[in-house]
Amino acid sequence: MTVSYDAVEVGTELPEGRYQVRRVDLIRYAGASGDFNPIHWSERTARSVGLPNVIAHGMYTMALAGRALTDWTGDPGSVREFGVRFTKPVPVPDDDTGTEVVVTGRVAAKLDDRQVRVDLVASCAGEKVLGQARAVVALP
Repeated sequence: MTVSYDAVEVGTELPEGRYQVRRVDLIRYAGASGDFNPIHWSERTARSVGLPNVIAHGMYTMALAGRALTDWTGDPGSVREFGVRFTKPVPVPDDDTGTEVVVTGRVAAKLDDRQVRVDLVASCAGEKVLGQARAVVALP
């Protein structure tokens, strides 16, 4: 989908993004990022530090929110600024289904230079997992 600056207004909602996260995704992400912290692959270690289960990497969760942005703009190069706070972990069960991260967003402001600020919400099992998730994207 490609969206234009002229076609959006403050309050325009992004299409909801639904992303399955399985343990195999965490393994792939660990290999790509170099983050082999055992809380992302060892249930025993994760539970020993008080986590409910193995958890997704925070940056992986952030990347899913970024994917919702670029799916909406149609251009991976459109993201000019992007920041989040990691507020809750995303537990990933050891099964073939994993868990689902749901990302929603809306245009919060129209800026100069054909850019918009988008506020995002990422949730898992009904709980918000990213806080202050905001991005500035350029639109044609």
